[in-house]
Amino acid sequence: MADTENNKNSNSPVSTSAPSLRFPGFTEPWIRQSLSELVERVTRKNTGLQSALPLTISAIYGLVDQQSFFNKIVAGENLAGYYLIKNGEFAYNKSSSSDYPWGAIKRLNNHSEGVLSTLYICFSPKSGICSDYLAQYFESNKWHNGISEIAQEGARNHGLLNVGIKDFFATKHNIPSSISEQEQIAKFLQLLDERIATQRRLIEDFISLRRALLQNAISRGLSKKSWKLTSLSDILTERGEKNSAGYNVCSVSVSEGVVNQIEYLGRSFAAKDTGHYNVARYGDIIYTKSPTGSFPYGIVKRDTQKEPAAISPLYGVFIPKQDCIGILLGYYFESEVNTFNYLHPIIQKGAKNTINITNSGFLANNVPLPIDESEALALAKCLDTISHKIVLEKSVLAHYTEQREYLLSKMFV
Repeated sequence: MADTENNKNSNSPVSTSAPSLRFPGFTEPWIRQSLSELVERVTRKNTGLQSALPLTISAIYGLVDQQSFFNKIVAGENLAGYYLIKNGEFAYNKSSSSDYPWGAIKRLNNHSEGVLSTLYICFSPKSGICSDYLAQYFESNKWHNGISEIAQEGARNHGLLNVGIKDFFATKHNIPSSISEQEQIAKFLQLLDERIATQRRLIEDFISLRRALLQNAISRGLSKKSWKLTSLSDILTERGEKNSAGYNVCSVSVSEGVVNQIEYLGRSFAAKDTGHYNVARYGDIIYTKSPTGSFPYGIVKRDTQKEPAAISPLYGVFIPKQDCIGILLGYYFESEVNTFNYLHPIIQKGAKNTINITNSGFLANNVPLPIDESEALALAKCLDTISHKIVLEKSVLAHYTEQREYLLSKMFV
């Protein structure tokens, strides 16, 4: 009789402390339950090939189709053995990364259905559990403790955490006993998510505007013959300065340009002696000669840092004859298409996909530029004004994102 009573109590909700940040009017206790009491596992297979949409998990966008995310499909040809997941259902990706050390749990929001590898653990909320609340809860790190307790230390297969299905659904989670409170929390955080999404779109619109203004100026200028194709060898000269002064080592990234390695990457990848590294100064044009993402021949960036920097000795560093020309070149080479079209005719790929090109060889092709310096100055100023606006809007986005992280840490336990 005692054992029966103990078993009964073990399955009943256990009260737990509420979070430090709570909406007024809610006084009901929070309860601690296993995940299996909150959700049901989804194991339906795509046996009838009901869906031909392979999904993957994106940190920002959640469950998204592979074609849009990777620009290709990485799933196997036979999708019949995949899980069929429907809108509103969740999936746990056991892949560990620096941003998601315990994997990621996301809800399918943007498609009516799709298919996932059986490496994922899929589930849907039970009746009486607010799905929107769970979606926000799994954006916090409060569920990580349960995974950290069951993931076998050191037992990882190609980055996959060794998390058993039974153990996963046995993890404990704290949740409001009132579904009204669940809904209130979810609604509030969704409003903030919508504002963040709007801010991201605003930034993307400014970037598109800047790109369109430059491309329209090029098309109009070439047609009116106020622009001409100009060899980079006529407007750039190699700097040729070595790091004898011991400047800080920087990397060159697609999104941020020249960045301090330690601040941006968390540590330095430089050699102990950096005296042979090249020096880049404000306004210089840098060519990396290293394939990255959608830039198969490397990236070309303008250095916008005020302080001199030491960069890889493999990179080419060039001084523009005029700063406004350097500004236009920086924006011109932000385009994957422009960069490819410029580099493709002058690049030879060697063994292991390395890029064989000298610094003088890099200067051998042509780019469209204004003939009149005043036009170059005016356009550079216009594009820089938009860039400054983008910087401001990114700081607003960072503020909203920080607010969201704070709220996620305080509104859940």
